Order: sequence, then C-alpha cells, then structure tokens
Amino acid sequence: MKKLLLSFALLFLFMASFAQKTSILPISASQPNKYQLEQINRKYGMFIHFGINTFHDEEWSDGSLPAVSYNPKNIDAEQWVKTAKNAGMKYVILVTKHHDGFCLWDSKYTDYDVQASSNKTNVVSNLAKACKKYNIGLGLYYSLWDRKQNGDVENVNLDDTYNKYMINQINELLDLTKKEKVNIVEFWFDGGWLKTNKRWPTQAIYNTIKSKAPACQIGINWNIGLPNNEDAHTILPDKQKENYPIRYFPSDFRLGDPYLPANPDPKVFNHDNKPYYMPWESTICMSSRWFFNTKDTTYKSIETLANNYNKATAQNNILILNCPPNRDGKMRERDIELLKDLGKKLNLVK
Repeated sequence: MKKLLLSFALLFLFMASFAQKTSILPISASQPNKYQLEQINRKYGMFIHFGINTFHDEEWSDGSLPAVSYNPKNIDAEQWVKTAKNAGMKYVILVTKHHDGFCLWDSKYTDYDVQASSNKTNVVSNLAKACKKYNIGLGLYYSLWDRKQNGDVENVNLDDTYNKYMINQINELLDLTKKEKVNIVEFWFDGGWLKTNKRWPTQAIYNTIKSKAPACQIGINWNIGLPNNEDAHTILPDKQKENYPIRYFPSDFRLGDPYLPANPDPKVFNHDNKPYYMPWESTICMSSRWFFNTKDTTYKSIETLANNYNKATAQNNILILNCPPNRDGKMRERDIELLKDLGKKLNLVK
C-alpha cells in the first residue's frame, strides 16, 4: 500500500512539473478567437495612470522618490469606475506598477509599495470591488522595466532574479483579483525595449496568466518587429505589414502608445512560420500627460476625441482613453464632463 501511495505521489509530482514546463500558446489562426472577439466587442475603455508620479508632476521617475510621498487624500475607485461606466466604456486598465517600481498593492516582494506610504489603501483590490459592483471589466498594466528593482538592465546575470520577481508579483495580482471574484480581462505590459526580447520571460508570463485567467488578453507594448530584425523598435502602425514577426511571443493583441491604427490595418502576424491574428489597441491621453500634473491643462476637443474613437475602433480594434486621478484620489471634473459629452456624441450613452 505504501509503495502504491508513493507511486501516486511521484506521478503527481511528475505531472505537476510537466504542467509547469508545458507552454500555453495562442491558437494559430487568421481570424480572432472567442476571447479576442470579447476584447474587440469591449471596444472602448479607460486607462488609469495613478501612483507616486501623481504627487511629483512626473511621467517617468526612477524609483528614488520616497514611498511616503505617495499621499492621496482618498482613493475613490467607485468614482473612477462610475465615470467610465457613464461614458459608455466597457472596462478600465489600472497602472499597478510603472517604470519607477512603486506598487499600488501591498506586495510581499518589495517595500516600495502602498504599505510603506502615507495611504496604505490597496488600490488594486478597491478597483476590483468597484468593477464587480458596476459590472465593468478590469484590466491591469504592469511595467516590465523596473528602475527600482532592476536598475542595472544591462547586467544579464540579474535577469533570473528579476524575472522571478515579476512572476511572483503577477501571481499576487491574479490572486488579489480572484479573492475579489473578479476576472481580469486584460494585462498590458510596458517597457520591454530596455532589454532584447529574448531576455524577457514572455512564455512564463503568458503561462502564469493564462493558467489562472484563460480569457485574459495579454499585450506587450511595441510587440511587432521587422522581417530582417524581429526585435526592431519601434515599428509604427503604418509600417506594420501582414506576416511581420511577433517581437514578444506569445501575446494576444498589438499596442504602441499613443498611436492610432493604420488604414488598412493588418491583423495577421507570424511566429515560427505560423499565422496569429492580433487586433490593435490604441491608448491616448484625454489631455497632455499620462499621470496627473498640475501643469496639464490642455485637453483634446470633443471633435478630436470623436475622430480618434472612430478611427481607433473602425477595423475591429480598441480605444483606451487615459484619465488620470488627481492627488485627492478623484477623477478631474474636466475629464468627467468631456467623457460624458463624448459618450453622448458617439451615441454610447443617453
């Protein structure tokens, strides 16, 4: 009996080890799969840039700003989600960690997070609860480039340690949203250009997410290369052609902020001589900056935003508008007004 139990235990360990090593891959196809169709049908969402940069009038800080300087008076995640919902948007994407490495949740893998700040609110959990309450999709942005944890990006010997750090944090984010009983619809990765594409654990990232959230769509910024240089950066939308190589494989959709798609927009790209369908997601600012900035007072007009929407979504693609909360943890009134008026102009809301 003991030998039989031991055999079952060894078989279980082998199967678990095999499952960890097995690659989860998108299906090779020239048409969208059902999860891509869900993303295409969402069509319109909100980008939420909020973090330590919010309190310093910065776009890209370097990880040296003190955690206590992140000090929102409030975190009104319900207001953010209601604003998106009332504008006709189908989901929101929160910047959970930007290039500075500051995390909007209590991560056990770093001290550079909200737990070490002046406001310990778990923003990821709060937003997940609001998304569930208002029945709107939740997407998460995560920067691969981390100037706090992996400042010496040229040192290849540090890759293994940092890659494990990323996978651990991605698992934390997945577990947080699972705890709130909310499915992540999208993972938006940024900053890959600091290293060659092969140095990033794209397959491990894809496995980690898809094993827990199969419907989640995964994209890495600037993920199309050139036929003679798979890792070329940057290939603008109007330079992308059918069957160009996928720079960060596997991934489910293309992105390259803040650009709109070309017309006609190619959809089928190549990896290992196989075709993969990949829609384009546009991400643009309502005003001039990604993060809240006291000097950011110039907004796009309703006409410009409407034209951007029509161009971005005309070819089975998606538009994300960036609306950064201010230092009070609330959406700016101008953003709320513009989004509401835009929703009416586009016949997305009454």
